[in-house]
Amino acid sequence: MIPDYQTLMRPLLECIQDGQEHLFKNVIEQLADRFELTQEEREQLAPSGHSALFSGRVGWAKTYLKKAGLLEQRKRGILSITSLGIKALKSKKKIDVTYLTGYPNFVDFYAPSSRNDKTRENECAPAIDPECTPPVTPEETIAHAYEQIHNKLSSELLDVVLMQDFAFFERLVVELLVKMGYGGSIQDAGQAIGRTGDEGIDGIIKEDKLGLDVVHIQAKKWNRNNTVGRPELQKFVGALAGQGSTKGIFITTSSFTKEAQSYKPQGVKLVKIDGEKLTQLMIEYGLGVTTAFSYEIKRIDRDYFNDLDD
Repeated sequence: MIPDYQTLMRPLLECIQDGQEHLFKNVIEQLADRFELTQEEREQLAPSGHSALFSGRVGWAKTYLKKAGLLEQRKRGILSITSLGIKALKSKKKIDVTYLTGYPNFVDFYAPSSRNDKTRENECAPAIDPECTPPVTPEETIAHAYEQIHNKLSSELLDVVLMQDFAFFERLVVELLVKMGYGGSIQDAGQAIGRTGDEGIDGIIKEDKLGLDVVHIQAKKWNRNNTVGRPELQKFVGALAGQGSTKGIFITTSSFTKEAQSYKPQGVKLVKIDGEKLTQLMIEYGLGVTTAFSYEIKRIDRDYFNDLDD
């Protein structure tokens, strides 16, 4: 019998508890052997028909453990346990979604809308306990599942972006802004990015297809641990003033400090895009992602049946 993704969490950590780096595909095989899965079970497809059911469940277990900080993935397809993961194993407690809610970073990922929302304090996730009270509707269940898939994709997408070099990141920024309606064309936008040579400015892009105004860009491909502070934004605004510009976009793969988030320079329109917002925009505009499958939810067409009464 194929185990569910929560049952796989502790065994997954146990597979990498030696502190060494492990290939994720090897971990999947070790877990399949541990649960004595048949070849048919290992190859069984998920309901969508697009991927293997077991490896997909291991993938979800990995994502949840990673977001809680119990394991890390510094390289693509390479896993290693963290000190928090070792501590969790030593606790002998059942490691599942309920256990992971004890880690703030996981809560922010799993149910961001529930943070500081007292109306949901006693609401359990529909995927955890279908018997919980109050019960959720099928529509709410779908919405919750969609949010989880979306957040997982966003997190994994940022991991992939961080693995690329800065030249690729520059091209990514150009393509995203063009898809959002800036720059006119890839060719026009590409001529502007990375060519100004002015301190604090990485590029210039047309605000619209006619080029009636321009927007200056600062792009920082930083890892998650290096947050962008207010001084970096002030330097960028100073560079804008030197160019006589009043519009700028500061894009980073990391995040902004609270002081940077609240910074609103006078006379300048400054847009701040962090790593999470960057990947959300990439998903929204279809950059670096593709549709795996889709579901249609239909309802009765009341107008059609009303027409039959005429």
